[in-house]
Amino acid sequence: MVENNAILNRFFTYRILFDLIYGNDNSIYETVIKRYVSDPEDKDNGKIISEIYKFMSEKYRNEYFYQNTLLNKLLLEKHDVDTTTALRQLPIARSKADFVLINGKAVVYEIKTELDTLERLRMQLTDYYKAFDHVCVVTSENHYYQVLHILSNTPVGIYILAQGSTTSLIVKKEPTEYNTCLDHTTIFKLLRKREYENIVLEYYGKLPNTPQAFYYNECLRLFSNIPILEAYALTLKELKKRNKIMITKLDKVPYELKSLAYFSNFSESDWKKFNSFLSTRYGR
Repeated sequence: MVENNAILNRFFTYRILFDLIYGNDNSIYETVIKRYVSDPEDKDNGKIISEIYKFMSEKYRNEYFYQNTLLNKLLLEKHDVDTTTALRQLPIARSKADFVLINGKAVVYEIKTELDTLERLRMQLTDYYKAFDHVCVVTSENHYYQVLHILSNTPVGIYILAQGSTTSLIVKKEPTEYNTCLDHTTIFKLLRKREYENIVLEYYGKLPNTPQAFYYNECLRLFSNIPILEAYALTLKELKKRNKIMITKLDKVPYELKSLAYFSNFSESDWKKFNSFLSTRYGR
């Protein structure tokens, strides 16, 4: 059954979303509808997606389901879009952080669904602590005791995504600050050119005057000479500027699609197409 449902991992993606809102034929959407939706001709696309998501919530809670829940429960319900920034799939050393939330502090949330194994967890956590000082594992009730054993006597937090008609996020252990392993080079590699230039300019008052071939390494050298906790704080300040979105737009997005919409960087034209697609009856 799990293998049969794997197509859902390909459905809630940015490529599929943009295909659909711009009216492109998409075989994955058609296949998913045939498999999970009854009488689709009587429903608009928003209703169809809601039914697909409901199936996922009951039978196939994949990474998108967890990520979307985190965005809804933490960013939208607990925090504020205007003062908090979420990032996803952020490359850190050998790993990718599933979900990062930045407000006064930054927390990496590593997702381990009931469909995942825990084989790489220790390595991933080691990588994350090179770039961030708060880390939390979000997992299922099935994995809880194994995760608890792995994370005993560590600063890593543990959240459980409970099963049930109303998906709740249960805090078993809050993450605590651990900054001993912060690493200049790992942190620097998180940054885009404009971001590390802003940091160098703020700290030194000027940018390096060096040939372009040596510019990146010179910026890295200057960044590495900033005390690590100050470099970290300046990095969070820059990362927090990413993914800015008007809450008035996100408020109108169905719960099931809030994560996709938040991270899609929609233009005004995209928003209009998106809203039109959701309200259009399937097949028209």
